Amino acid sequence: MEHTKRILSFTRRALDDYHMIEPGDKIAVGVSAGKDSLTLLCAMAQLRRFYPIPFDLIAITVDMGFEGTDLSPIQKLCDELNVPYHIVPTEISRIIFDIRKEKNPCSLCAKMRRGALHNAAKELGCTSVALGHHFDDAVETFLLNLFFEGRIGCFSPVTYLSRVGIKLIRPMLYMPEKDVRYFASKVQLPVVKSPCPADGNTQREEMKQLLRELERKHDGLRYRIFGAIQRGEVDGFKLLSDMQGTKTYREDDGEL
Repeated sequence: MEHTKRILSFTRRALDDYHMIEPGDKIAVGVSAGKDSLTLLCAMAQLRRFYPIPFDLIAITVDMGFEGTDLSPIQKLCDELNVPYHIVPTEISRIIFDIRKEKNPCSLCAKMRRGALHNAAKELGCTSVALGHHFDDAVETFLLNLFFEGRIGCFSPVTYLSRVGIKLIRPMLYMPEKDVRYFASKVQLPVVKSPCPADGNTQREEMKQLLRELERKHDGLRYRIFGAIQRGEVDGFKLLSDMQGTKTYREDDGEL
């Protein structure tokens, strides 16, 4: 189907451009149960069948400990995709909201979730962790760093974590959020709404709104910002493929 081909095209292009996979890699997809990570899981499960570099795949969810969270639909999806699924139980929500009563919980929460995910992946024999950050996330992160920290920076397409000895990869780097939403709706992914009290009330959400307003006046702004990140070789965004030259991301088909 066309929507599936488009998702696979975006994902494979990023994997190729940034040499994200090596032969024999065992990759853990970090599954939060949101649309982004579930789309990544589906894409990687499909690519596993024909990608020229062989790799193994598992899925890991860090259970934050919110009461009433039902992950059985995620288990069912993983069974259908033939991907082993692992749930890591934690008490992160209790620590942040009940014990520490954090007023700005997102940073600490992300740090604790990352630690739990990375450690679980290592214990399960993984060489890499795949995260569902997409094209819009990259642009927003770049602007968040600029606006609120006064620095030029972004997350990296590929990051090696020497402390735990695993690699972080972001295969959806070229995939616009609108394509993620369309795919998730079209195939009816079992998205679980975040029970976090801080969900939707963050600086990132402010940045999303700002970008929407700016793009109404300046069409294609996100793509120019992303191109600037690549041309500026910000935090590992330098293209590694021999044939890329100075070309940058183009919206219409995900090609470079």
